Amino acid sequence: MAIPVETFFLRPGGQGTLQARIQQMVAEGILSGRFRRGERLPSTRGLARHLGVSRITVTLAYTELVASDYLASRGRSGYFVSENAPEPPEFSPTPRDERVNWDQAIGRRFSSSETIIARPPDWADYRYPFIYGQADPQLFDHANWRLCAMQALGARDFHALAQDHYDRDDPELVDFIARQTLPRRGIVARPEEILVTMGAQNALWLTAQVLLTRQRRAAIEDPCYPALRALLNQTRCRLAPMPVDASGLPPERVPERTDVIFTTPSHQCPTSATMPLDRREALLARARALDALIVEDDYEFEMAYLKPPVPALKSLDADGRVIYVGSFSKSLFPGLRLGYLVGSEPFIREARALRASMLRHPPGHIQRTAAYFLSLGHYDSLVRRIGRALTARRSEMEHAIARHGLDLAGLGAHGGSSVWMRAPSGTDTARLGEALRAQSVLIEPGAPFFVGADRSAAYYRLGYSSIPSERIDAGIARIAEALAPAPDGG
Repeated sequence: MAIPVETFFLRPGGQGTLQARIQQMVAEGILSGRFRRGERLPSTRGLARHLGVSRITVTLAYTELVASDYLASRGRSGYFVSENAPEPPEFSPTPRDERVNWDQAIGRRFSSSETIIARPPDWADYRYPFIYGQADPQLFDHANWRLCAMQALGARDFHALAQDHYDRDDPELVDFIARQTLPRRGIVARPEEILVTMGAQNALWLTAQVLLTRQRRAAIEDPCYPALRALLNQTRCRLAPMPVDASGLPPERVPERTDVIFTTPSHQCPTSATMPLDRREALLARARALDALIVEDDYEFEMAYLKPPVPALKSLDADGRVIYVGSFSKSLFPGLRLGYLVGSEPFIREARALRASMLRHPPGHIQRTAAYFLSLGHYDSLVRRIGRALTARRSEMEHAIARHGLDLAGLGAHGGSSVWMRAPSGTDTARLGEALRAQSVLIEPGAPFFVGADRSAAYYRLGYSSIPSERIDAGIARIAEALAPAPDGG
């Protein structure tokens, strides 16, 4: 690795000759640990030009450092930090007497363990990872993604890659979303009505910040996506939790004076319930009567591999009151952090301005890589491959759950990648999850999804996007064994 020439500078007013000062500068870099053994130093010509000194001065300084074994010369390759250079000393941390009272200094708190669905960093090493939303590397199209990334990094796309778009998005990605992705959900939108976001969660945050104030009321599903509840609390709006049933959110439960309704109609999070068409129309009618907006989180619509999904709420909306949130995280991979917002132009204009004040826009090379992957047909092929795999895994999940006598509480009608489970009454699934970890089984306890102190601890979610079909039965068997009542006298 080469040490950048920009890291070298001569302090004004330094003592000694220029040669001595350059020697000291390099030696200090080595002794401090900034320059490491084997790293290449700038050329004598390059360093001389950078420091504004003669090349012979730098050459003499390097020669002295070679003589003292700080540097090594390798012919025409240049000068390197010697393998025999002194090791930087081990310094103990400077003792610090913390005098800041952070309980008083912090004006607003954003951390909350209650809304975190914890999973160990090494989850992929567990044999039975029934966790949600993680990509299976065996299914992903690594080769074509790599080719699209290389194409996006080429000279032809350098302008799209490198420029500051300020508040704009990659036009090729927006064009694909408008002409290919949204029509599959029955949605027609102009580019001015689409905003690319850093994932669905960023889209939800932008929406909440633009639409909600302390005086406004947001209706949310109960149970719901825990991070949504957290970001709504950040707006300090009034929250109205609404219990869901087997068909999702009941429109009649939306309270009066509600301003914004947040819902996951296609795959209710976390129960996987699918809202039928008549209820969708009733929810739109209820929102119209309240003059409320609806935020439709369609986070998993690409996972409708069993039969075509029900039309999106946005496709049925004649009033312009539905704001649609989509994501590529479930169909590509969560680390991509690409989602999008679709809404009326005045709303998108404000969301775009807010996004620009925070992060300008998602990285250009990520947007362009995704645009190539989508437009060249690799995305559709990947979705079909994932659909076939999830079909087999879902079938195995259903058979294993029935075979081992577990209680299935929710299953998506059109597909999905998880099931919602109910444990026997009195079970604390948080403790169950800890016990199962010791057996290399991961589950997601249900309590974080619920609102308030009366959360049900007996529910849990099992994802199957990251576990091979052949391991599902054995993993379900371990869950059933952990839930089985202790034998008499046990």
